[in-house]
Order: sequence, then structure tokens, then C-alpha cells
Amino acid sequence: MIGQARETGAQDLSKDRLRLWLRLLKLTSGIEAELRRNLREVHDTTLPRFDVMAALARHPDGLRMSDLSSYLRVSNGNITGIVDRLTEEGLALRVAVPGDRRAQTARLTARGREVFDRLAADHEVWIDAALGALDAAEIATMARLAKRAQSREDGNEHP
Repeated sequence: MIGQARETGAQDLSKDRLRLWLRLLKLTSGIEAELRRNLREVHDTTLPRFDVMAALARHPDGLRMSDLSSYLRVSNGNITGIVDRLTEEGLALRVAVPGDRRAQTARLTARGREVFDRLAADHEVWIDAALGALDAAEIATMARLAKRAQSREDGNEHP
């Protein structure tokens, strides 16, 4: 009887985790859809392009193309196309890596940084609005719990 109660409790917890995952997915999918729409309508750009510019903004000395694709967890082909367009528009540039003729580093130009700063400011406003129902304590709790769940996914049992 005790074993059956434990099994039922574990099944209930499993179902609760599934419901949580679906709720998180619905939340993130909704926010992402709104971000995509806002970036397209307000700035005539895309979320993948924003993500590439954000990664390059975090690394002012630039990133190798392979590191950029790893950082964003997308294929080299996707990154190459976006960086090509950013370069054509004068928002990014590619620099050869000394000692490796095949490798290139991508980085934002000064103009690219200015454009990204405007995108990032609006992005922050949109995220703030999307999560505006949460107060500071709730945000801290959710961030802590998300970090804890992510540490398990990353193979670390303790955050």
C-alpha cells in the first residue's frame, strides 16, 4: 500500500512537471511570437538577425563564425547568411584570423552597434511589458528555479 502511494505520488509529480513544461512553452512561444512581430513591424528585421547582433555586441572583439554558430546553437549556414547581409549593410565586418586562412571573425561595426543599441532598447521594453505582471520577488524566484532546472539539464545536480 505504501509503495503504491509513492508510485501515485511520483506519477502526479510527473504530470505536474508536464503541465509546467506546457505552460512554460506557451509563455515563451507567445513572447517569442510577439518579439518576432515587433522586430518585423518596428525595425523591419528578424529575431535571428537580432540574436546574431546581440551575440556580436557581447563580444566586441568579434567571434569566429564557428563560435558564433555554437554560441547561438544554429548551423554555420544560417549564421553565414545573416552575417553576409549585415556585412553588406555595413553593420558587421569579417576579419581574417591570423594563422588560419580558413577562419574569419565577425564583429559589429560602429554603425552596427548603434543599430543594435536601438533594437536592444526596444527589446527590453517589450520583454518588460510581456513579464509586467511579475514583481521583483517573483522574478527572483522564477530566475532561481529556472537556473536550478537548467543546471540539472546541463548535467550539474547542484546550481
